[in-house]
Amino acid sequence: MNTTAFILFLIIVIATLVITYFAAKRTNSANQFYTAGGGLTGWQNGLAISGDFMSASSFLGIVGGVALTGFDGLYLLLGALVSYLVVMYLVAEPLRNLGRYTLADMITARFNTKKVRGFAALNTVTISVFYMIAQLVGAGVLIKLLLGFEFTTSLIIVGILMTVYVLFGGMTATSWVQIIKAALLISGTFILFILVLSKFNFNPLKIFEQVKQVTPLGEAFLYPGNKNTNGLDAISLNVGLLLGTAGLPHVLIRFFTVHDAKTARKSVTVATWVISLFYVMAIFLGLGATILVGTNKIIAANPAGNMTAPLLAETLGGNFMFAFISAVAFATILAVVAGIVLSGASAFAHDFYNEIVRGGKATEKEQVRAARIAAISVSVLSIILSLFAKNLNVAFLGSLALTLAASSNLPVILYTIYWRKFNTAGAITSMIVGLFSTLILVFLSPNVWDPSGHAIFVGKPIFPLASPGIVSIPLGFIAGYLGTVFSQKKHAQDDVFDKILVQSNLGKDI
Repeated sequence: MNTTAFILFLIIVIATLVITYFAAKRTNSANQFYTAGGGLTGWQNGLAISGDFMSASSFLGIVGGVALTGFDGLYLLLGALVSYLVVMYLVAEPLRNLGRYTLADMITARFNTKKVRGFAALNTVTISVFYMIAQLVGAGVLIKLLLGFEFTTSLIIVGILMTVYVLFGGMTATSWVQIIKAALLISGTFILFILVLSKFNFNPLKIFEQVKQVTPLGEAFLYPGNKNTNGLDAISLNVGLLLGTAGLPHVLIRFFTVHDAKTARKSVTVATWVISLFYVMAIFLGLGATILVGTNKIIAANPAGNMTAPLLAETLGGNFMFAFISAVAFATILAVVAGIVLSGASAFAHDFYNEIVRGGKATEKEQVRAARIAAISVSVLSIILSLFAKNLNVAFLGSLALTLAASSNLPVILYTIYWRKFNTAGAITSMIVGLFSTLILVFLSPNVWDPSGHAIFVGKPIFPLASPGIVSIPLGFIAGYLGTVFSQKKHAQDDVFDKILVQSNLGKDI
């Protein structure tokens, strides 16, 4: 067991539990539990959003992806970064103006039916579980290496902690844990970035010159095709990354934690700058790790490269830096999974329990209790599924969740806001087809089936692409269009759309 790392882990856990304790004192209503009372400022929410997005898949997976596959590792960050332009210009302001607690609130502002709300809640819970698997896998690998616990034990430890944050502190505790975590992650990444550059006399060009000489891929390391040998696979992955953020439930609910649309836009601006800075530094951490740590050592620690960043820290700064960066990664995982659990729990308690089961008549106390029960259920389910994915790269697992969000949530969001003829049948069809087409294609893909046994099951994949976005995302949009065109009842009246159009842009009803 790494004693220094263990002490830093304890400090982070104790600090976050203290935050949860004080947040719990302020969490006396459903509004406080779901959205922190809408009282966050633009920079606070922007840091929390960046904390949400700079997850284990970003920190551990992307650095490892760049270190092992070179140029192909960049695919995991370029599309994700540009995705915030989609969020800023198409989604953030209308979502804040139309919604209250969840994504389903925004959609049912136009289609006030239980079916639409139910399927929107199903999408949220499914995406939340899928995205959380990436974080838990990273946590399991990290704690196993540092503290010597078994993978399953590590998952349970993280599962208990993240559930405690949500159970007692709600959105207030989750937000401040994410803010602190974002500051720690940027600080730790910056220190490593400076240490890497110092090894090359602060000349980035030397890094590119030397990396070709030490990697087994040679000159090909700096060109595409090392991992994504299929051009369609690379395009498919990027489409999912580009459009997926605008459909991620745990990112979207952050826009309900501010008091108006102007602050929501400012949140996205702050988050984009912070994430951009982080990603630029992450590229050089990956390249530096290839040179300073070595490909063989990276693969020996974890075949998917998930331990690259901590190993680089150890090489550059010894045991303390190794422990510090690992503790920061641990804080990253705790913060992100807490946000994901909260989004899933909110969808169940607010959308399913209160609006569908109780017809909107559940008391705030009953809603909060239902959310806490749902938080435990989401955590347990995610832990169980994570046991089957421990050998997969966490960045790729995160990208699959983004593809799922882009396929099932984004079409209905954009159609709801911008298409006058869109109706209830189209909304339901879009969500169903987008969700299940992605899940089916992922199950049939090379990530689940591999003849050499490097995936979950041994066998030949039926669907050839590792990322299904190029197929599933268009299917979600097409299903929404066809469902609207071929449905006999036109549920969306012109006056309803006009009301939504004004309210989504101005925040005012008519």
